[in-house]
Amino acid sequence: MVIVEDIEGVRAEVSSRRRQGKLIIFVPTMGNLHQGHVALIRHAKHYGGTVLVSLYVNPLQFGVNEDFSTYPRTLETDKAVLMEEKADILFLPDDQTMYPRGIEDQTKVEVPRLGGVLEGVTRPHFFRGVTTVVNRLFNIVQADIAVFGKKDYQQWIVIKRMVNDLAMPIEIVGVDTVREQDGLALSSRNNYLTPEQRRKAPMLYRGLLRAAEKLRSGERAYERIEQAAFEDIQSGGLRPDYIGVRRQQDLMVPDEADTAWVVLGAAYVGKTRLIDNIEVEIKV
Repeated sequence: MVIVEDIEGVRAEVSSRRRQGKLIIFVPTMGNLHQGHVALIRHAKHYGGTVLVSLYVNPLQFGVNEDFSTYPRTLETDKAVLMEEKADILFLPDDQTMYPRGIEDQTKVEVPRLGGVLEGVTRPHFFRGVTTVVNRLFNIVQADIAVFGKKDYQQWIVIKRMVNDLAMPIEIVGVDTVREQDGLALSSRNNYLTPEQRRKAPMLYRGLLRAAEKLRSGERAYERIEQAAFEDIQSGGLRPDYIGVRRQQDLMVPDEADTAWVVLGAAYVGKTRLIDNIEVEIKV
């Protein structure tokens, strides 16, 4: 595995692989790699090209009083994981590489409306930070395909919209959420949970699952489904932030004719905020 830290190094490696006729498959991450990330890398390997992984904890997507300073940073362990999974290139940019004029003077990229619902209500800064850093990474790496986890479903949809709107020549692929045996979606923030909080954490998934089952059974009173899920999660000892039943393609409120939904939710377990979602489709 080749490790590079600057833009020139990444582009030299990418150009070399392209001359060999290889696709470039990009997996952007913030590190602290777990089996969810491993699933992304393994999916990327299926294309038979060069797998390039980036590790960068992006300060622009963290708000005031969020966990930027305490976000898990496990570089040596991450390198070992990437070596084991046979990633080809590791890109390790620092803040100077990503934001050479500083965050305040950085050109920002924003996806309107889609970035302002659900997560965008609680974290209004978040998606602008994500799309700005991902746009810059895409321009640096110039990959053919980028792979994202659908655990962050809204992020995946927002990035696809950005790519479409800006006519960027890259395919965005989503990989299904990897879960623990009790249903908890794998996340770096699970590391924050105490044993007691870890026991309660799957209630977010279970509440969303019950909402999904109602959709599959034919119920279409979306607000009532959301409220019931909110109460289910709350009764399990969590503090729900939001629950939303939305259309898969654009995260807008569905109507009775829709047949492809996603149930999304966020909840606090102690001070730790977890997110999750379940896709639901009815064949007609």
